[in-house]
Amino acid sequence: MVEVPASKLDLDPVTVRKARALARKAGRPIVRLAQQHTTVSVERATLRLAGLAGADSEGTPWVNRLADAVRADVGLEHGLATPVWDAIVQGQADDLRTLAEKAAAGSVRFRLPEGRDATRARSAAQRAVGQGIRRIDQRRRERDRLIKRHGDAPRTPWIYLIVATGDIYEDIPQAQQAAREGADVIAVIRSTGQSLLDFVPEGATREGFAGTYATQENFRLMRSALDDSSKELGRYVRLTNYASGLCMPEIAALAGLERLDMMLNDSMYGILFRDINPIRTFVDQRFSRQVHARAGIIINTGEDNYLTTADAVEAAHTVTTSQLLNEYFAKEAGLEDWQLGLGHAFEIDPAVPESFRLELAHALLARELFPKAPLKWMPPTRHMTGDVFRGYLLDGFFNLVGAMTGQGILLVGMMTEAVVTPWLSDRDLALQNVRYVLDAAGGLHEDFRPAPDGLVATRARQVLGETIDLLDRIVHDTDAAGDPPLLAAIADGTFGLMKRPPQGGRGLDGVARKAPDYFNPATDLLEEGR
Repeated sequence: MVEVPASKLDLDPVTVRKARALARKAGRPIVRLAQQHTTVSVERATLRLAGLAGADSEGTPWVNRLADAVRADVGLEHGLATPVWDAIVQGQADDLRTLAEKAAAGSVRFRLPEGRDATRARSAAQRAVGQGIRRIDQRRRERDRLIKRHGDAPRTPWIYLIVATGDIYEDIPQAQQAAREGADVIAVIRSTGQSLLDFVPEGATREGFAGTYATQENFRLMRSALDDSSKELGRYVRLTNYASGLCMPEIAALAGLERLDMMLNDSMYGILFRDINPIRTFVDQRFSRQVHARAGIIINTGEDNYLTTADAVEAAHTVTTSQLLNEYFAKEAGLEDWQLGLGHAFEIDPAVPESFRLELAHALLARELFPKAPLKWMPPTRHMTGDVFRGYLLDGFFNLVGAMTGQGILLVGMMTEAVVTPWLSDRDLALQNVRYVLDAAGGLHEDFRPAPDGLVATRARQVLGETIDLLDRIVHDTDAAGDPPLLAAIADGTFGLMKRPPQGGRGLDGVARKAPDYFNPATDLLEEGR
């Protein structure tokens, strides 16, 4: 999607390689930790890939009912696949749905089979889960065909616009109208608090607070509507949602099955801003990114959130540090450069002298560190005051930075952002702002080159140097008390000023260290497919 631009900052290649090497060194112990553990959501995602869907009369998903019953009988550390398909092979149920119903009623018990029984159970599990993986492969090929048939967005950056009514049936016409007005990517904001639910709601939903619940049926409905819009407009319109929170792996699986195109999927966001246990998050994000890699989904990371709690100048290097870590974790999970929508934001206080030039420095540094990635550039929110004229000007400056630095994904800023829920008319004006800047200066990145010793280039090198210093401190932390150093850094409040200890936070009770006989056909198939 992104052409590799010519270097404008003349960053020292040795320095850049050192930054990536330190990110790898900080990230490897986290990957090993993730490989050694499983979670309830990873196991439930496996059941979803095998086709188990729906919920009981109380709204509890069948995957939760079945997972809870198996865990009560044999634990989580062996994985759910072997005992679940052993029960099916042994004739206790004809299919997963019936087995889940019996498990919920307490009329079936699970065991850990051995010998030939274990082999038969695992073979049956591989066949069932393999059908789900093949379905994801099919949906990826379908996307490629539709892009070829309808055409792609006419230019970059892609214009990314949010709908968030809480009612999927209200979201759909708003999303379609936004596409007609020029949006290339529609993001359906998730209902507030869904990231803290340890289950994925079922069905089409019409009640959500400040967003719409992420469910498989809502994914299907919106994807179908935007396919109609793609045909109408002669360009493929992409769909985004959130693979984060306690059900990150499950939502990733559902996104792959329903052909979503982008998913918000950060390696540390849930830890820092939702107080989800760090181990749970790192295990879940690795599995979810393996699914995204297989599905051809672009991830959006959440570094912009750091700047809502920390100063955008003083903490600029923590954004770059997180981008490098997100890149390492993503590539280790199988994602390619074109799938890395690494996040950053226009959040410097406008009262800071030369704030625009500093924003240019930070955006250009990200562009040059990740030249093949479709960077996601986020608009100002923290310093929006309710003065709509000032806010509209700030958004224009933000759009101009995006054009000057060749960003890949441009989130549309609203002049009423963070003050009130934007009106539809606010969205129309915001899209006019984007279109004007991109029409008037969309190619400005071809002409813009900062002075080698000017403020922009000097500031970019300073931030990169501070990034290396921070990564070096993380890697060589002698006070990590046996934990991976990155976990110790997170506990110390290094990112976003949020202190999150490894044994704290929500969801730790849903983590298990894998037993020697652990088996999960989904992880095996995703690893083999790389």
